[in-house]
Amino acid sequence: MTEQRNAAGAAVGGSFCFDNSWVRDLPGSYVAQAPDAAPDPQLVCLNTDLARDLGVDPQLLSANPGWFAGGAQPPGAAPVALAYAGHQFGGFSPQLGDGRAHLLGEHIAPDGRRWDIQLKGSGRTPFSRGGDGKAALGPMLREYLISEAMAALGVPTTRSLAVALTGEEVRRESGRLPGAVVCRVASSHLRVGSFQFWSARGDLAQLGALADYAIARHDPDLLGRDDRVLAFFDRVVSRQCALVAQWMGLGFVHGVMNTDNVTISGETIDYGPCAFVEAYAPGAVFSSIDRQGRYALGNQPLILGWNMARLAEALVPLIPGEAEATVERLNDRLGAIAGQYQAAWVSVMRAKLGLAGAQPDDAALIDDLLAAMVGADWTLTLRRLADAARGTEASLRPLFDDFARMEAWLPRWRARLAPDAAAAMRAVNPLIIPRNHKVEEALQAADTGDLAPFHALLAQVTDPFRDGPGREAYALPAPAGFGDYVTFCGT
Repeated sequence: MTEQRNAAGAAVGGSFCFDNSWVRDLPGSYVAQAPDAAPDPQLVCLNTDLARDLGVDPQLLSANPGWFAGGAQPPGAAPVALAYAGHQFGGFSPQLGDGRAHLLGEHIAPDGRRWDIQLKGSGRTPFSRGGDGKAALGPMLREYLISEAMAALGVPTTRSLAVALTGEEVRRESGRLPGAVVCRVASSHLRVGSFQFWSARGDLAQLGALADYAIARHDPDLLGRDDRVLAFFDRVVSRQCALVAQWMGLGFVHGVMNTDNVTISGETIDYGPCAFVEAYAPGAVFSSIDRQGRYALGNQPLILGWNMARLAEALVPLIPGEAEATVERLNDRLGAIAGQYQAAWVSVMRAKLGLAGAQPDDAALIDDLLAAMVGADWTLTLRRLADAARGTEASLRPLFDDFARMEAWLPRWRARLAPDAAAAMRAVNPLIIPRNHKVEEALQAADTGDLAPFHALLAQVTDPFRDGPGREAYALPAPAGFGDYVTFCGT
Protein backbone atom coordinates (compact mmCIF):
# COMPACT_ATOMS: atom_id res chain seq x y z
CA MET A 1 0.00 0.00 0.00
CA THR A 2 1.38 3.40 -0.98
CA GLU A 3 1.28 5.91 1.85
CA GLN A 4 0.10 9.42 1.03
CA ARG A 5 0.93 12.49 3.10
CA ASN A 6 -0.64 15.92 3.24
CA ALA A 7 1.15 19.28 3.23
CA ALA A 8 1.78 19.01 6.97
CA GLY A 9 3.56 15.71 6.48
CA ALA A 10 0.81 13.68 8.15
CA ALA A 11 -0.23 10.33 6.81
CA VAL A 12 -3.57 10.19 5.01
CA GLY A 13 -5.21 6.79 4.68
CA GLY A 14 -2.02 4.89 5.40
CA SER A 15 -0.09 3.78 8.44
CA PHE A 16 0.68 5.77 11.57
CA CYS A 17 2.74 8.91 11.10
CA PHE A 18 4.93 9.01 14.20
CA ASP A 19 6.88 12.02 15.45
CA ASN A 20 8.10 11.11 18.91
CA SER A 21 8.66 14.43 20.64
CA TRP A 22 8.43 12.95 24.13
CA VAL A 23 11.43 10.73 23.43
CA ARG A 24 13.26 13.57 21.70
CA ASP A 25 12.55 16.39 24.16
CA LEU A 26 12.10 14.80 27.59
CA PRO A 27 15.04 12.48 28.32
CA GLY A 28 14.89 10.97 31.78
CA SER A 29 11.10 10.95 31.87
CA TYR A 30 10.75 7.50 30.32
CA VAL A 31 12.42 4.14 29.89
CA ALA A 32 12.77 2.68 26.40
CA GLN A 33 10.85 -0.57 26.57
CA ALA A 34 9.22 -2.74 23.91
CA PRO A 35 5.87 -4.41 24.63
CA ASP A 36 5.87 -8.13 25.29
CA ALA A 37 5.46 -10.36 22.25
CA ALA A 38 2.01 -11.88 21.87
CA PRO A 39 1.97 -15.55 20.81
CA ASP A 40 -1.36 -15.36 18.95
CA PRO A 41 -2.58 -11.78 18.43
CA GLN A 42 -6.20 -11.39 17.35
CA LEU A 43 -8.22 -8.21 17.00
CA VAL A 44 -11.40 -8.25 19.07
CA CYS A 45 -12.64 -4.82 18.03
CA LEU A 46 -11.33 -1.97 15.93
CA ASN A 47 -12.64 1.58 16.06
CA THR A 48 -12.83 2.22 12.33
CA ASP A 49 -14.36 5.70 12.70
CA LEU A 50 -11.55 6.79 15.00
CA ALA A 51 -8.98 5.24 12.67
CA ARG A 52 -10.33 7.29 9.78
CA ASP A 53 -10.31 10.45 11.91
CA LEU A 54 -6.64 9.74 12.63
CA GLY A 55 -5.97 9.31 8.90
CA VAL A 56 -5.04 5.65 9.29
CA ASP A 57 -6.36 2.92 7.02
CA PRO A 58 -8.64 0.54 9.01
CA GLN A 59 -7.84 -2.31 6.60
CA LEU A 60 -4.14 -1.88 7.28
CA LEU A 61 -4.81 -1.98 11.02
CA SER A 62 -6.98 -5.08 10.68
CA ALA A 63 -4.19 -6.82 8.81
CA ASN A 64 -1.71 -6.15 11.64
CA PRO A 65 -3.21 -7.35 14.94
CA GLY A 66 0.29 -7.66 16.38
CA TRP A 67 0.56 -3.89 16.45
CA PHE A 68 -2.17 -3.87 19.11
CA ALA A 69 -1.28 -7.02 21.04
CA GLY A 70 2.43 -6.29 21.48
CA GLY A 71 5.60 -7.61 19.95
CA ALA A 72 5.18 -6.37 16.41
CA GLN A 73 5.41 -2.59 16.09
CA PRO A 74 4.10 -0.21 13.44
CA PRO A 75 6.76 1.62 11.39
CA GLY A 76 8.19 4.63 13.21
CA ALA A 77 7.17 3.52 16.70
CA ALA A 78 9.59 4.20 19.56
CA PRO A 79 7.98 2.39 22.51
CA VAL A 80 8.63 3.72 26.00
CA ALA A 81 7.20 3.39 29.50
CA LEU A 82 6.54 6.83 30.98
CA ALA A 83 7.72 7.88 34.43
CA TYR A 84 5.55 9.88 36.80
CA ALA A 85 4.79 10.21 40.50
CA GLY A 86 1.47 10.70 42.26
CA HIS A 87 -0.69 10.93 45.32
CA GLN A 88 -2.66 7.70 45.55
CA PHE A 89 -5.57 7.98 47.98
CA GLY A 90 -3.74 10.88 49.59
CA GLY A 91 -0.37 9.16 50.03
CA PHE A 92 2.54 10.34 47.89
CA SER A 93 4.63 7.95 45.81
CA PRO A 94 7.65 9.70 44.27
CA GLN A 95 7.92 7.09 41.51
CA LEU A 96 5.03 5.32 39.83
CA GLY A 97 5.13 5.15 36.04
CA ASP A 98 3.60 2.93 33.38
CA GLY A 99 3.63 -0.50 34.96
CA ARG A 100 1.69 -2.19 32.18
CA ALA A 101 1.58 0.35 29.38
CA HIS A 102 3.80 1.35 26.47
CA LEU A 103 3.62 4.60 24.56
CA LEU A 104 4.29 3.58 20.96
CA GLY A 105 4.67 7.15 19.77
CA GLU A 106 2.86 10.31 18.77
CA HIS A 107 0.81 10.12 15.61
CA ILE A 108 0.26 13.23 13.51
CA ALA A 109 -3.27 13.22 12.07
CA PRO A 110 -4.16 14.80 8.71
CA ASP A 111 -5.32 17.97 10.49
CA GLY A 112 -1.89 18.30 12.11
CA ARG A 113 -3.05 17.33 15.60
CA ARG A 114 -0.74 15.17 17.69
CA TRP A 115 -2.07 12.01 19.37
CA ASP A 116 -0.38 9.63 21.77
CA ILE A 117 -0.81 6.00 20.73
CA GLN A 118 -0.43 3.80 23.81
CA LEU A 119 -0.87 0.11 24.55
CA LYS A 120 -2.24 -0.90 27.96
CA GLY A 121 -1.83 -4.42 29.28
CA SER A 122 1.20 -4.95 27.08
CA GLY A 123 3.69 -6.36 29.58
CA ARG A 124 6.06 -5.61 32.43
CA THR A 125 8.16 -2.46 32.62
CA PRO A 126 10.68 -1.16 35.17
CA PHE A 127 7.69 0.51 36.87
CA SER A 128 5.60 -2.64 37.32
CA ARG A 129 6.28 -2.89 41.08
CA GLY A 130 5.70 -6.65 41.19
CA GLY A 131 2.77 -6.70 38.79
CA ASP A 132 2.68 -8.92 35.74
CA GLY A 133 2.11 -6.02 33.36
CA LYS A 134 -0.76 -7.87 31.72
CA ALA A 135 -4.48 -7.28 31.48
CA ALA A 136 -7.51 -9.51 31.12
CA LEU A 137 -9.97 -9.12 28.27
CA GLY A 138 -12.83 -7.84 30.45
CA PRO A 139 -11.11 -4.70 31.81
CA MET A 140 -9.74 -3.82 28.37
CA LEU A 141 -13.18 -4.10 26.78
CA ARG A 142 -14.49 -2.03 29.66
CA GLU A 143 -11.99 0.74 28.88
CA TYR A 144 -13.01 0.64 25.23
CA LEU A 145 -16.74 0.64 25.99
CA ILE A 146 -16.85 3.41 28.57
CA SER A 147 -14.32 5.69 26.92
CA GLU A 148 -16.29 5.52 23.68
CA ALA A 149 -19.53 6.12 25.59
CA MET A 150 -17.98 9.19 27.19
CA ALA A 151 -16.86 10.49 23.80
CA ALA A 152 -20.41 10.07 22.47
CA LEU A 153 -21.70 11.97 25.52
CA GLY A 154 -19.43 14.88 24.65
CA VAL A 155 -17.02 14.45 27.57
CA PRO A 156 -13.31 15.11 26.94
CA THR A 157 -11.73 11.68 27.13
CA THR A 158 -9.00 9.40 25.99
CA ARG A 159 -10.32 7.15 23.23
CA SER A 160 -9.91 3.49 22.38
CA LEU A 161 -8.69 2.47 18.95
CA ALA A 162 -8.63 -1.31 19.37
CA VAL A 163 -8.67 -4.28 21.71
CA ALA A 164 -6.63 -7.35 20.85
CA LEU A 165 -6.29 -10.76 22.43
CA THR A 166 -2.70 -11.81 23.07
CA GLY A 167 -3.20 -15.57 22.93
CA GLU A 168 -2.08 -15.85 26.57
CA GLU A 169 -4.02 -16.29 29.78
CA VAL A 170 -3.56 -14.07 32.83
CA ARG A 171 -4.04 -15.18 36.41
CA ARG A 172 -6.39 -13.20 38.60
CA GLU A 173 -8.28 -13.91 41.81
CA SER A 174 -11.21 -15.11 39.74
CA GLY A 175 -8.99 -17.61 37.90
CA ARG A 176 -7.39 -17.77 34.48
CA LEU A 177 -8.71 -15.21 32.02
CA PRO A 178 -7.97 -14.40 28.37
CA GLY A 179 -5.18 -11.82 28.11
CA ALA A 180 -5.76 -8.67 26.09
CA VAL A 181 -4.39 -5.22 25.29
CA VAL A 182 -6.27 -1.99 24.62
CA CYS A 183 -4.84 0.69 22.35
CA ARG A 184 -5.52 4.10 23.89
CA VAL A 185 -5.45 7.41 22.01
CA ALA A 186 -4.90 10.65 23.95
CA SER A 187 -3.96 14.23 23.17
CA SER A 188 -1.15 13.46 25.63
CA HIS A 189 -0.41 11.36 28.70
CA LEU A 190 0.92 14.34 30.64
CA ARG A 191 -0.45 14.25 34.19
CA VAL A 192 -0.20 16.18 37.43
CA GLY A 193 2.02 13.28 38.49
CA SER A 194 4.39 14.03 35.60
CA PHE A 195 5.24 17.34 37.26
CA GLN A 196 5.37 15.79 40.71
CA PHE A 197 8.00 13.34 39.45
CA TRP A 198 10.59 16.07 38.79
CA SER A 199 9.43 18.28 41.65
CA ALA A 200 10.06 15.46 44.12
CA ARG A 201 13.61 15.18 42.78
CA GLY A 202 14.27 18.90 42.98
CA ASP A 203 15.40 18.92 39.35
CA LEU A 204 14.33 22.37 38.19
CA ALA A 205 15.90 21.98 34.74
CA GLN A 206 13.84 18.89 33.98
CA LEU A 207 10.75 20.40 35.61
CA GLY A 208 11.10 23.52 33.47
CA ALA A 209 11.62 21.48 30.32
CA LEU A 210 8.47 19.51 31.11
CA ALA A 211 6.45 22.69 31.67
CA ASP A 212 7.61 24.20 28.38
CA TYR A 213 6.86 20.93 26.61
CA ALA A 214 3.35 20.79 28.10
CA ILE A 215 2.68 24.41 27.19
CA ALA A 216 3.90 23.90 23.63
CA ARG A 217 1.70 20.86 23.27
CA HIS A 218 -1.52 22.07 24.91
CA ASP A 219 -1.36 25.86 25.22
CA PRO A 220 1.05 27.07 22.54
CA ASP A 221 -0.37 30.59 22.59
CA LEU A 222 1.31 31.02 25.99
CA LEU A 223 4.81 30.39 24.66
CA GLY A 224 7.22 33.26 25.19
CA ARG A 225 5.21 34.91 27.95
CA ASP A 226 6.98 35.60 31.24
CA ASP A 227 3.88 34.48 33.11
CA ARG A 228 3.36 31.37 30.96
CA VAL A 229 3.61 28.85 33.82
CA LEU A 230 1.06 30.68 35.94
CA ALA A 231 -1.22 31.08 32.93
CA PHE A 232 -0.74 27.39 32.13
CA PHE A 233 -1.83 26.50 35.66
CA ASP A 234 -4.97 28.59 35.14
CA ARG A 235 -5.71 26.70 31.92
CA VAL A 236 -5.33 23.32 33.59
CA VAL A 237 -7.64 24.37 36.42
CA SER A 238 -10.22 25.61 33.93
CA ARG A 239 -10.12 22.37 31.96
CA GLN A 240 -10.44 20.25 35.09
CA CYS A 241 -13.36 22.30 36.44
CA ALA A 242 -15.21 21.89 33.16
CA LEU A 243 -14.44 18.16 33.04
CA VAL A 244 -15.57 17.34 36.58
CA ALA A 245 -18.73 19.42 36.10
CA GLN A 246 -19.56 17.23 33.09
CA TRP A 247 -18.89 14.07 35.11
CA MET A 248 -21.23 15.28 37.82
CA GLY A 249 -23.92 16.15 35.31
CA LEU A 250 -23.88 12.56 34.10
CA GLY A 251 -23.62 10.95 37.53
CA PHE A 252 -20.21 9.56 36.56
CA VAL A 253 -17.93 8.38 39.35
CA HIS A 254 -14.32 8.15 38.20
CA GLY A 255 -13.31 6.15 41.24
CA VAL A 256 -9.57 6.82 41.28
CA MET A 257 -8.84 10.55 41.07
CA ASN A 258 -5.22 10.12 42.10
CA THR A 259 -2.90 12.82 40.79
CA ASP A 260 -1.38 10.36 38.33
CA ASN A 261 -4.85 10.06 36.76
CA VAL A 262 -5.40 13.81 36.35
CA THR A 263 -4.47 14.91 32.85
CA ILE A 264 -3.05 18.27 31.86
CA SER A 265 -5.24 18.14 28.73
CA GLY A 266 -8.49 17.89 30.68
CA GLU A 267 -9.29 14.46 29.26
CA THR A 268 -10.74 11.64 31.32
CA ILE A 269 -8.20 8.86 31.71
CA ASP A 270 -8.26 5.38 33.28
CA TYR A 271 -11.58 3.54 33.23
CA GLY A 272 -10.91 0.94 35.91
CA PRO A 273 -12.96 1.53 39.07
CA CYS A 274 -15.58 3.79 37.45
CA ALA A 275 -19.34 3.64 37.01
CA PHE A 276 -22.43 5.74 36.43
CA VAL A 277 -24.80 6.04 39.36
CA GLU A 278 -28.31 4.77 38.98
CA ALA A 279 -30.11 5.79 42.19
CA TYR A 280 -28.70 9.22 42.96
CA ALA A 281 -26.55 9.20 46.09
CA PRO A 282 -23.77 11.73 46.76
CA GLY A 283 -21.88 9.05 48.69
CA ALA A 284 -21.88 6.55 45.80
CA VAL A 285 -18.60 4.61 45.59
CA PHE A 286 -17.88 1.75 43.19
CA SER A 287 -14.18 1.05 43.72
CA SER A 288 -13.24 -2.03 45.73
CA ILE A 289 -10.32 -0.17 47.32
CA ASP A 290 -12.01 3.16 48.14
CA ARG A 291 -13.21 2.03 51.54
CA GLN A 292 -13.31 5.53 53.01
CA GLY A 293 -15.25 7.09 50.13
CA ARG A 294 -12.47 9.52 49.24
CA TYR A 295 -13.53 9.50 45.60
CA ALA A 296 -17.30 9.24 46.10
CA LEU A 297 -19.54 11.04 43.61
CA GLY A 298 -20.13 14.06 45.84
CA ASN A 299 -16.45 14.38 46.76
CA GLN A 300 -15.19 14.72 43.21
CA PRO A 301 -15.35 18.56 43.13
CA LEU A 302 -13.42 18.71 46.42
CA ILE A 303 -10.76 16.31 45.13
CA LEU A 304 -10.47 18.44 41.99
CA GLY A 305 -9.32 21.35 44.17
CA TRP A 306 -7.00 19.11 46.19
CA ASN A 307 -5.35 17.77 43.05
CA MET A 308 -4.87 21.27 41.63
CA ALA A 309 -3.15 22.25 44.88
CA ARG A 310 -0.66 19.45 44.31
CA LEU A 311 0.05 20.76 40.80
CA ALA A 312 0.49 24.26 42.20
CA GLU A 313 3.07 22.97 44.70
CA ALA A 314 5.08 21.40 41.89
CA LEU A 315 5.03 24.56 39.75
CA VAL A 316 6.09 27.07 42.45
CA PRO A 317 9.84 27.05 41.54
CA LEU A 318 9.08 27.80 37.89
CA ILE A 319 7.06 30.98 38.47
CA PRO A 320 9.12 34.20 38.42
CA GLY A 321 9.21 36.32 41.56
CA GLU A 322 9.74 35.84 45.26
CA ALA A 323 8.59 32.45 46.49
CA GLU A 324 6.34 33.97 49.16
CA ALA A 325 4.55 36.16 46.62
CA THR A 326 4.22 33.23 44.22
CA VAL A 327 2.65 31.05 46.89
CA GLU A 328 0.22 33.84 47.70
CA ARG A 329 -0.80 34.19 44.05
CA LEU A 330 -1.30 30.45 43.75
CA ASN A 331 -3.27 30.32 46.99
CA ASP A 332 -5.57 33.02 45.64
CA ARG A 333 -6.17 30.89 42.60
CA LEU A 334 -6.74 27.76 44.65
CA GLY A 335 -9.24 29.64 46.78
CA ALA A 336 -11.14 30.58 43.63
CA ILE A 337 -11.48 27.01 42.34
CA ALA A 338 -14.66 26.28 44.29
CA GLY A 339 -16.39 29.24 42.68
CA GLN A 340 -14.97 28.40 39.26
CA TYR A 341 -16.19 24.84 39.54
CA GLN A 342 -19.60 26.00 40.79
CA ALA A 343 -19.99 28.24 37.74
CA ALA A 344 -19.13 25.31 35.44
CA TRP A 345 -21.52 22.99 37.29
CA VAL A 346 -24.42 25.46 37.20
CA SER A 347 -23.81 26.00 33.48
CA VAL A 348 -23.98 22.24 32.87
CA MET A 349 -27.19 21.92 34.87
CA ARG A 350 -28.85 24.95 33.29
CA ALA A 351 -28.53 23.18 29.95
CA LYS A 352 -29.74 19.85 31.35
CA LEU A 353 -32.77 21.53 32.96
CA GLY A 354 -33.62 23.64 29.91
CA LEU A 355 -33.44 26.92 31.80
CA ALA A 356 -33.84 30.26 30.05
CA GLY A 357 -30.80 32.47 30.52
CA ALA A 358 -29.16 32.76 33.92
CA GLN A 359 -30.65 33.86 37.23
CA PRO A 360 -28.93 34.28 40.61
CA ASP A 361 -31.16 31.67 42.28
CA ASP A 362 -30.40 28.94 39.72
CA ALA A 363 -27.88 27.28 42.05
CA ALA A 364 -30.56 27.01 44.76
CA LEU A 365 -33.02 25.59 42.23
CA ILE A 366 -30.44 22.93 41.28
CA ASP A 367 -29.63 22.12 44.91
CA ASP A 368 -33.31 21.65 45.72
CA LEU A 369 -33.67 19.30 42.76
CA LEU A 370 -30.78 17.18 44.04
CA ALA A 371 -32.36 17.00 47.48
CA ALA A 372 -35.60 15.78 45.92
CA MET A 373 -33.81 13.28 43.65
CA VAL A 374 -31.96 11.25 46.32
CA GLY A 375 -32.76 7.60 45.60
CA ALA A 376 -34.28 8.29 42.17
CA ASP A 377 -32.58 7.22 38.96
CA TRP A 378 -30.26 10.06 37.95
CA THR A 379 -30.27 9.50 34.19
CA LEU A 380 -33.96 8.72 33.77
CA THR A 381 -35.08 11.58 36.02
CA LEU A 382 -33.24 14.15 33.91
CA ARG A 383 -34.37 12.53 30.69
CA ARG A 384 -38.03 12.38 31.74
CA LEU A 385 -38.01 15.97 32.92
CA ALA A 386 -38.29 16.72 29.21
CA ASP A 387 -41.77 15.14 29.34
CA ALA A 388 -42.56 17.25 32.40
CA ALA A 389 -41.48 20.32 30.45
CA ARG A 390 -44.37 19.54 28.13
CA GLY A 391 -46.73 19.33 31.10
CA THR A 392 -46.94 15.59 31.77
CA GLU A 393 -45.45 13.97 34.86
CA ALA A 394 -46.68 10.42 34.24
CA SER A 395 -43.26 9.07 33.23
CA LEU A 396 -41.49 10.88 36.08
CA ARG A 397 -43.58 9.80 39.05
CA PRO A 398 -42.66 6.07 39.04
CA LEU A 399 -39.00 6.96 39.61
CA PHE A 400 -39.73 8.32 43.12
CA ASP A 401 -40.82 6.52 46.26
CA ASP A 402 -42.11 9.86 47.55
CA PHE A 403 -42.93 12.41 44.87
CA ALA A 404 -43.95 15.21 47.23
CA ARG A 405 -40.65 17.16 47.22
CA MET A 406 -40.35 16.83 43.47
CA GLU A 407 -43.93 17.93 42.99
CA ALA A 408 -43.26 21.05 45.04
CA TRP A 409 -40.13 21.80 42.98
CA LEU A 410 -41.67 21.45 39.51
CA PRO A 411 -43.60 24.78 39.39
CA ARG A 412 -40.45 26.75 40.30
CA TRP A 413 -38.58 24.97 37.50
CA ARG A 414 -41.34 25.45 34.92
CA ALA A 415 -41.27 29.18 35.61
CA ARG A 416 -37.65 29.22 34.42
CA LEU A 417 -38.01 27.07 31.30
CA ALA A 418 -36.79 28.29 27.93
CA PRO A 419 -39.02 28.02 24.87
CA ASP A 420 -38.80 24.54 23.28
CA ALA A 421 -36.96 23.35 26.38
CA ALA A 422 -38.02 19.72 25.95
CA ALA A 423 -36.15 19.24 22.67
CA ALA A 424 -33.06 20.98 24.00
CA MET A 425 -33.11 18.81 27.13
CA ARG A 426 -33.31 15.60 25.12
CA ALA A 427 -30.21 16.69 23.23
CA VAL A 428 -28.11 16.88 26.40
CA ASN A 429 -29.69 14.32 28.75
CA PRO A 430 -28.92 10.80 27.51
CA LEU A 431 -31.42 8.00 27.33
CA ILE A 432 -28.63 5.42 27.35
CA ILE A 433 -25.57 5.22 29.59
CA PRO A 434 -23.37 2.16 30.25
CA ARG A 435 -25.67 0.64 32.87
CA ASN A 436 -23.63 -1.41 35.30
CA HIS A 437 -25.58 -4.65 34.88
CA LYS A 438 -25.38 -4.43 31.09
CA VAL A 439 -21.63 -3.79 31.23
CA GLU A 440 -21.10 -6.84 33.45
CA GLU A 441 -23.35 -8.97 31.27
CA ALA A 442 -21.32 -8.02 28.18
CA LEU A 443 -17.91 -8.55 29.81
CA GLN A 444 -18.82 -11.89 31.33
CA ALA A 445 -20.06 -13.12 27.94
CA ALA A 446 -16.85 -11.91 26.30
CA ASP A 447 -14.76 -14.00 28.70
CA THR A 448 -16.55 -17.08 27.33
CA GLY A 449 -15.91 -16.04 23.73
CA ASP A 450 -19.32 -14.46 23.06
CA LEU A 451 -18.78 -10.87 21.93
CA ALA A 452 -22.32 -10.25 20.68
CA PRO A 453 -23.55 -8.61 23.93
CA PHE A 454 -20.50 -6.33 23.96
CA HIS A 455 -21.03 -5.13 20.42
CA ALA A 456 -24.76 -4.68 21.01
CA LEU A 457 -24.08 -2.57 24.11
CA LEU A 458 -21.37 -0.58 22.34
CA ALA A 459 -23.83 0.33 19.58
CA GLN A 460 -26.30 1.58 22.18
CA VAL A 461 -23.96 3.64 24.36
CA THR A 462 -22.34 5.37 21.38
CA ASP A 463 -25.80 6.61 20.30
CA PRO A 464 -26.94 7.89 23.70
CA PHE A 465 -29.53 10.59 22.98
CA ARG A 466 -31.87 8.97 20.45
CA ASP A 467 -35.30 7.61 21.27
CA GLY A 468 -36.39 4.52 19.40
CA PRO A 469 -37.80 1.01 19.58
CA GLY A 470 -35.70 -1.73 21.13
CA ARG A 471 -33.77 0.59 23.44
CA GLU A 472 -35.79 0.04 26.62
CA ALA A 473 -33.66 -2.83 27.91
CA TYR A 474 -30.57 -0.60 27.79
CA ALA A 475 -32.27 2.43 29.34
CA LEU A 476 -33.66 0.85 32.50
CA PRO A 477 -31.78 0.41 35.80
CA ALA A 478 -30.51 -2.91 37.09
CA PRO A 479 -33.16 -5.46 38.03
CA ALA A 480 -33.85 -6.28 41.65
CA GLY A 481 -31.21 -8.64 42.99
CA PHE A 482 -28.30 -7.20 41.02
CA GLY A 483 -26.88 -5.94 44.31
CA ASP A 484 -24.18 -3.41 45.07
CA TYR A 485 -21.85 -2.80 42.17
CA VAL A 486 -18.12 -3.09 42.79
CA THR A 487 -15.35 -2.39 40.28
CA PHE A 488 -11.65 -3.27 40.32
CA CYS A 489 -8.53 -1.74 38.85
CA GLY A 490 -7.90 -4.75 36.62
CA THR A 491 -4.38 -5.64 37.80
